[in-house]
Amino acid sequence: MSAPAAPGGAPATRLDRVLGGVERVGNRIPEPFVLFVGLFAVLAVVSTAMALAGVRVTVPGAQEETVVRGLFTGEGIAWFLGGVVDNFVSFPPLGTVVVILLAVGLAQRSGMLTALVALAFRGAPRWALPYAVALVCTVGSVMADSVMVVVPPLAAMVYRAAGRHPVAGLLTAFAAAGAGYSTSMVPTSLDALFAGITQSVVVGLPDPGTPVTPVSNWWFNIASSLVLSAVCGFLSSRVLEPRLERTGVPRQQRPDAEGPGAVDDVDDLQVDAVARRGLRRAGAAAAATALALVLLAVLPGAPLRNGSGGYLPESPLLDSTVFVVSALLAVPGLVHGFSTGAFRRAVDVPAAMAEAVRDMAPFIVLAFVLGQFIALFTWSGVGTWMAVAGADALRALDFTGFPAIVAFVLLCSLLNLFIVSGSSMWTIMGAVFVPLFALLGYEPAFVQAAFRIGDSATQVLTPLNPYIVVVLAMLRRWEPGAGLGTLIARMLPFTVFFWLAWVSVLTVWFLADLPFGPGQYARL
Repeated sequence: MSAPAAPGGAPATRLDRVLGGVERVGNRIPEPFVLFVGLFAVLAVVSTAMALAGVRVTVPGAQEETVVRGLFTGEGIAWFLGGVVDNFVSFPPLGTVVVILLAVGLAQRSGMLTALVALAFRGAPRWALPYAVALVCTVGSVMADSVMVVVPPLAAMVYRAAGRHPVAGLLTAFAAAGAGYSTSMVPTSLDALFAGITQSVVVGLPDPGTPVTPVSNWWFNIASSLVLSAVCGFLSSRVLEPRLERTGVPRQQRPDAEGPGAVDDVDDLQVDAVARRGLRRAGAAAAATALALVLLAVLPGAPLRNGSGGYLPESPLLDSTVFVVSALLAVPGLVHGFSTGAFRRAVDVPAAMAEAVRDMAPFIVLAFVLGQFIALFTWSGVGTWMAVAGADALRALDFTGFPAIVAFVLLCSLLNLFIVSGSSMWTIMGAVFVPLFALLGYEPAFVQAAFRIGDSATQVLTPLNPYIVVVLAMLRRWEPGAGLGTLIARMLPFTVFFWLAWVSVLTVWFLADLPFGPGQYARL
């Protein structure tokens, strides 16, 4: 008996049926706003029950115990009523998304992004696009979280212009940027952050090993970026895009589509003389902006240096990532807009920004309730208890050797579904596992490299990742009925094969005793 036809007319494959089941189950999850209201209520009850039971946990290296606190207590009610506004405005992705999308709105509505993408990719082989997009996004973590907001809609535009399915471009970019977030071919602020946390843990160890620096995982990250880009490009071409065609996902955006990530439906890659002139002037503006930023960072006494005159492990330069990305979008966008006539009066600029704000309104509403949930999760100590309880469970298995490292990666992957902040999770997990693995003879930088896998691979599956909601809003420009299950089902193959491929790279590095970075090996 032949397989039933998919909505697109082609026979459904076994993978279609499996992922279709995942999608149907996942789409029974309520809308994100309702979901997080429900999760907040559950967390409020659970935290209160744990607080009344006197649950407490000790993080190795901490001077005091972490006592689980409950919302429905006098302390909890006072905290919540006094902190609702702070919980909202201090929700980290809120500022990032708003500022970046304001800049993207200018660059998009000026016509610059459309012309730039057309000019940059018109000579690229059609088959190579998935691999190029994947490589840009894995390396793109140098832009911090901005990569998950800026690149996916541009990738959709590139795919569309090349005659490929734009939704495949959107989702390929998100998979590479999200599931491969902890790796890049160039050192990033995340490397500095992780290294600082790791080094603070090893201070009291009998054998602290080789000092951990922001480049301690560099060689491993370069290899991981290349492998993950190849895997991502292959999955995009052979799994994601064919399935989108079989299931009849539209190639055209809805005319009334709203939400972040607006892109143009580009049918060809032609750039007229007016747009070329605008791009030349925008390029000059971008170069001038970049030069100004470089001078602010490299001159003696420059304000973007830290107190010791450097940049690592912390500095104003590393804290300015969102501004740098926004400036390199907004300034050239303004120049291009006035050069081409897209902007004719000064009032056109705030009007374009206002349209961008209107597009992001659903995310801002969601950020309010998501910010309350994340704040309660952190304040209550439930997240810390989960991480330490998981570590204790793994330690009770009494693994030794490389299987213990793989089990550690798996535990981090599971915890990453609940604790999406890599720095928060590594602060806890590093304090537990760096000393534990040091007793087994493993370098702290090696343990940090293993953690990066678990911290990234499952990031595109959890509704707690705020950027999955942003991408879902983008996806609904083509599929208004898409839900969290739709996105999770399409990300699942990327997560599975990224995890397997990344662990395989780790295994090769371990067995071949290759350096993870300058002077860094697996064994003490």
